[in-house]
Formats: sequence, C-alpha cells, structure tokens
Amino acid sequence: MRRLAAILCLWAGLAQAQAQTATPAEAAEAAAARLAQARLQLDAAGSGRNRVEALTEVVRAYEDGLVALRDGLRRAAIRADTLELQLDARQEEVSRLLGVLASLGDAPAPLLLLHPTGALGTARSGMMVADVTPALQAQVSDLSATLEELSDLQTLQEAALETVSDGLRGAQEARAALSAAIADRTDLPLRFSDDPVQTALLLASTETLDAFATGLAEAFDTGDAAPELSATGDLPLPVQGRLLRAAGQPDAAGVVRPGVILAARPRALVTTPVPATLLFRGPLLDYGNVVIVEPAQDVLFVIGGLGEVYGEVGQVLPAGAPLGLLGGETPTPDAILTGSEGAGGSAATQTLYLEVRDGQGPVDPATWFALDQG
Repeated sequence: MRRLAAILCLWAGLAQAQAQTATPAEAAEAAAARLAQARLQLDAAGSGRNRVEALTEVVRAYEDGLVALRDGLRRAAIRADTLELQLDARQEEVSRLLGVLASLGDAPAPLLLLHPTGALGTARSGMMVADVTPALQAQVSDLSATLEELSDLQTLQEAALETVSDGLRGAQEARAALSAAIADRTDLPLRFSDDPVQTALLLASTETLDAFATGLAEAFDTGDAAPELSATGDLPLPVQGRLLRAAGQPDAAGVVRPGVILAARPRALVTTPVPATLLFRGPLLDYGNVVIVEPAQDVLFVIGGLGEVYGEVGQVLPAGAPLGLLGGETPTPDAILTGSEGAGGSAATQTLYLEVRDGQGPVDPATWFALDQG
C-alpha cells in the first residue's frame, strides 16, 4: 500500500507539472483519470494495518483530483466560449469560404478546365487557381481544427457531470471509511491518559484561548519525552488552502487574533504537519471545534474551526495523521460545473484558525509554517 501511495504521489506531481502546459481538455481528462485512480486506491484500502494512512492518501487524492477537474473544466469552458466568439466573428468569412467551396464542387469538370479567351487564358486561370488553392486549403484546415476542438470541448462538458458526481461520491465514501478506521484504531502509543473531569473544569474556568492553552499545557505535562523541533518556516499547512488573514490582522469585526486564518474547501481534510501529541479536541469558546497538539516541548499548535475532530487525547500522532474535517456542505455537481459553488465563484468557503504557541505565548505562525504554499 505504501508503494502504491508513493507511485500515486509521484504521478500526481508529474500530472501537476504537465497541467501547466496541457490544453484545457487534456487537463480535465488528466484530472478525470486521477479520480479514477483514487477509486482504485479506495478499493485497495479496505483492510490492512495501514488502513488509516491509506485512506488519508485516498481522501487527499480525491481532493486533488476534484480541484484539478474543477480547474480543467473551467479552462475548457473559457476556451469553448473563446472559440464560439471567434467563429461568430468569422461568420461572414466562413460563409464566403463555404460558398467558394460549393461553387468549385458544383461546377462541371470541362468548365473548370476551359477559358473563353482560349488556351492562354486557360493556362493563366490554372496558375491563379494553383496560387489560391493552398491559401483556401489552409483556411479550410484552420476552420476544421477549430470546429473539431469545439466539438471535443462540448463532448467533455457533457460527460463532466457524471465524472464530477462519481468523484464527489467517492470522496464522501473515503471520508466515511477514514472516520470509521480512526475510530477502530488501536496501534497508536499513548503519552498520558485523558482526564475528562480536569479538562471540563479547565474549560469552565477559562474565558480566553490563551488561558486555556496555558492551563492545558500545565495540566498535561508530557515531560521531556516530546521531540525537539525548531521553527524553520517550512512546515506544510494542516489543510490545503490559502492564507486569508495574517497574524495580528483585524477581522471584519475588528477582532485581532495572534493566529492566521486559512480559506479552504468544505469538508477538506485537516492533518498534523509533524508528529505530535494530541492534548485537546472538542468545542472551545467561539473557535468551534478545536484540536490542540504538542509537536515539541512547550510548543502548541492550536487548530480551530473544524466540523469534525478525530483522535483520542494522549495519542502520539504520526506526521500527516488526520485531525478532522472542515465543516460546510459539499457542493453539488451542477454548482461545480457552473462555478456557483461559493461566493464569487470561489469554492474556498470554509476557514481554519491556526495559532502557534512557543513557550507561554503565541508567536507568528509564519515563523513555523509555509503560508504561501496554498
């Protein structure tokens, strides 16, 4: 299974590089093939010791494939509109071209070979036809290529609904299978045992995230067992998204937070970027569902705004382990095809809060994470 995942990751990287130069139709077809490969990967991930890891890769593959398919279909629609506009603008030229071709095709052969002025006129007219024919043929070839490309794009768009539907259905199946696999998981080591009463008392007695995080770190002292980790600014983001608001930047209500806000797609998978101990999961103040992990001694990653949370407090999670899913409703295939799945046509309608605490206070997540990767 790991070999399969490695091959798929390599294939995905090559596909992404090729997509930069591929035509819209080629990009969409490559994305559809990527979704078909994700289905095979899902079927192969039904059992085994590494089921959670395998299903995590499947969910990622579906997310990547759907994003690529959206982009390919959007580019295909733009290209089809461009070709139709070009044909409309050349309507008079095309009509004349078709008229010439029709007249040449209908004229009797002897009339094409004879000229009223005699042999010299016939020779001259033949030379003129010989000069005009290549240019005429070039116009015919250009028109034929345009019509063929437009037909291919229209066929692609007609078949896209089924492809998108299959991809969304497969992604939902993969997420459900992943949730079940995590619930059944028993192979992760425990650094400490959860104390729900102590956590509940801490929740009831704190009014800020800062106070809760400080109290949590003190309540669950993991000692020197936590690995060493330094801030290098190149950690992958916990979700595939883009930076929406930087640390310290006020939101629409004027509220300033020390963390960053990431915009991502509904139901996107959230993972831990490095090995870490799960200290807390659940609702917290006005941050929604929150996951707090400790990747190193006195370092906390606070991730808020999830729709679902995974794992058990005290577990030592490997890098890339699922922490949960963002909320929101998965867009319908029609919404994806029409580009109306989000405000302004953007599908990144969900937000994730990411805060880093080093020592006893928050620090700019940009010192730890590569915020420009989305």
